[in-house]
Amino acid sequence: MFDKLRKAFLGSGKEAAAETRPSQLTNPVSEWAAAHGFAVAHQSTPGQSLALKGKVEGRPWRIEIGKPVRKYIHGEELRARAELGIDENLAALVINRKLKDTLERQAYSMITDTLQTTADPSLPEEMRWLAMYQEVGWEKLPNPFWHRYSVLSDKREHAMQWVDEHLATLLMDWPEPAPTLETPFMVLLLRGKGYMRMQYEPADMPTLQHAAAIFTAACESALRIRA
Repeated sequence: MFDKLRKAFLGSGKEAAAETRPSQLTNPVSEWAAAHGFAVAHQSTPGQSLALKGKVEGRPWRIEIGKPVRKYIHGEELRARAELGIDENLAALVINRKLKDTLERQAYSMITDTLQTTADPSLPEEMRWLAMYQEVGWEKLPNPFWHRYSVLSDKREHAMQWVDEHLATLLMDWPEPAPTLETPFMVLLLRGKGYMRMQYEPADMPTLQHAAAIFTAACESALRIRA
């Protein structure tokens, strides 16, 4: 499935050189990207299979698909980053509840292991976020949202401004066949930037399109936060 998607973006043989000239691509995927102001980016990261770049309110972002850099992700990983320039002290995280529970169990096991004397450098940074930031909630979002996701933040009001009705709706309305409740997913604001990381599953165009919509909406909402 992913090979088909990659060929749709880059073609094969001589057509692969067109990745540096995205305007010359005429396949449906590149047309979708161009229609939304995106572009196929240079593949500069080892293990990266695909990259898109664009801007949200003048701030650059990049989405990549490639080999996972987190142990809890299997198969392809979709990750994104945006240079938002927002308050670097602002922190907020939306994580699917299944992944949060898994990471918390791993962290607890590490802490209670009497043979563990030093922190494992391979442990993901996400475990530290779960310890640093408080889980928050509010009644305006429906129960199914809270069943699927957990929201953590430095301040509850920051999270409430960020996860507005539009972003919450996108997070729930994945196209079918949709990622399951168990599919690792997170989108966050940290150090003045926006990030997203998920297991690219199902590995198809609708998932990529919707993930891009979620990320750009998350960035737009973050730029409106009154810190």
